[in-house]
Amino acid sequence: MLHTLVFILLFSLDEIILDIYNQVTELTQADYEQMQSDLYALHQTPINLNATSEEELEQLYFLSPRQIDDLLTYADRHPFESVYELRLIPSLSDIDIRNLTPFVKVDAVTPYNALYAREVFARATHEIITRVDARNIESYQGDPVFVLTRYRFDFQRRVIFGAQLRRPAGGQAKDLQYGAYLQLRDIGHLHSLVAGNYQASFGQGLVLAPVFHPGKTMLVSTVGRTQDGLRYYSSADGNGLHGAGGTLRWEWGKQTRLDVTALYSLQRANDSVWHHVAGANISLRHRRLHLQLTAIENIWSDSIHPYYNASYNMHYFRGFRQAVIGFSARYNYGWFDLFGEVATAQNARWGFGTIVGSRFYPADGVSLLALYRYYSPWFDNALGYAFSETGRIGDENGGYIGIELTRWKNWRVSAYGDVFGFSGIKYGIAYAPSWGYDAVGEVQYSRTDWWLSGRIRAREKGGQALYSTRLQFNWQRGGWSLRTHAEMNISPSGSSAVPYGVTIWQDVGYHFLHAPVALKGRVQFFDAREWANRIYCYEHDVLYAFSIPAVYGLGGRAYLILQWNIIPQLALYLRVSESIYQRSWYSDHHPEWTNTTVPTRTDIHLLLRAKL
Repeated sequence: MLHTLVFILLFSLDEIILDIYNQVTELTQADYEQMQSDLYALHQTPINLNATSEEELEQLYFLSPRQIDDLLTYADRHPFESVYELRLIPSLSDIDIRNLTPFVKVDAVTPYNALYAREVFARATHEIITRVDARNIESYQGDPVFVLTRYRFDFQRRVIFGAQLRRPAGGQAKDLQYGAYLQLRDIGHLHSLVAGNYQASFGQGLVLAPVFHPGKTMLVSTVGRTQDGLRYYSSADGNGLHGAGGTLRWEWGKQTRLDVTALYSLQRANDSVWHHVAGANISLRHRRLHLQLTAIENIWSDSIHPYYNASYNMHYFRGFRQAVIGFSARYNYGWFDLFGEVATAQNARWGFGTIVGSRFYPADGVSLLALYRYYSPWFDNALGYAFSETGRIGDENGGYIGIELTRWKNWRVSAYGDVFGFSGIKYGIAYAPSWGYDAVGEVQYSRTDWWLSGRIRAREKGGQALYSTRLQFNWQRGGWSLRTHAEMNISPSGSSAVPYGVTIWQDVGYHFLHAPVALKGRVQFFDAREWANRIYCYEHDVLYAFSIPAVYGLGGRAYLILQWNIIPQLALYLRVSESIYQRSWYSDHHPEWTNTTVPTRTDIHLLLRAKL
């Protein structure tokens, strides 16, 4: 237990979020900004383990359904007295506890009282941030400055309000993006009320899916797990829904619960077309059984016509109106967990989609998962997303098997294999039918102040193969932190030369123990001559920001971040990054470049946060 506590305290929040990102995401369609924003918000207002729910714990993307069930069962039988008791839950490994601790707390259970305006405003937290970026200063066409201002109000996660305004780089006054959101929770039978920017998700996501949907992940036991219900959406990027929705809840003891949800959204599909969405969900939970029925109606003010000259979108929806209906179920019985959803979507023909899966837990520390999905060619729903090889569900047939082992102290071993096929043309594949596979294995070993992980991956899609390997070492002690990362891939082709990509980077961080200042930096080398061999690299950034550049070409990259907590209520973040490319490679791929200096890219990010 002492080992686990020390292990938790030594790793900073940023390092934990970075590790969660590396485990949860596989560079699928995901809103990383929303993920980071959610985790930072949970760190500021931690979840009380003695008064939580499945919906709250589902916001922690790295928890599996079994771990969520075990946490709720433990708290129900004998409330937590300390976070140390997390070690008594067999399904939580040391790494899981390390990831969980920054976002939870242990307090006595207090009943929800009526909301009084004076109490809400007196005990709420307020946060204002202003962020200014200067992006690609050397060669950006137009004004390279990006500006963002954001305000957030939070009262014990029962009342959450936020608003933001941002101007994209190169934008003008007419290009300003703005958004606001409001969420109220647990007011009598009103379980949730959202207005403004929000997101909705039910079942496996075939009808409505959250904005952040990681898809394939090295945390095998979390595959197929979604976040049910309505939640605010804190980004002004235009994703999500825009309108209002509410959920009414009736409970009969602790075993039976009925939720009824209705929602409406109105937003621009483009400059001239408005998109209306009306939907409803009925959710019944009785003991171990959970059933849901979801339906939405999409109405556009003008006919939708995707780009006709692209053969990969021949089955995309076209028209004015579309109905989508889905039924999902989950049955959990201790050592196994069955889940699935079936849905139909209106198109030129009614499309059909289904996903079914099962998790097995034959012993403590052993998780097995099997999943099958089938999406007919005519099944197309822009608001839905379920487990898939592509970013848009439709015309896919595949099976997935994964295993995750945490039986041995300090070790996590996980692997999965996925085989899939497409009957029609898909983006980037010139022939049909086509098929592919994806196989990944990872081993992670952790000690008190360091951990080491290695990953290998082999994938083929439409005749294009890519084999990659990755090695990562983390160390943290006192105010110092080190992260060494090496990654390489090859993509065999018919020619004698074998295209490859390789990158090595070193992160160094230091938090001054007697001053409110922290520094982080990276030095990186990369060599990936072909676009197919690009490597995505998660980088530290200013607060609430994310950076995942795809390094491509031959060159190097470096950045430095300063965090200065001027006073407890005011903090300053500054990030400066620089990329340098080899002259010959850059001139071959960018003939328009004629300068005599080495091509570079410079970015500067500045953020100021005030919190009350």
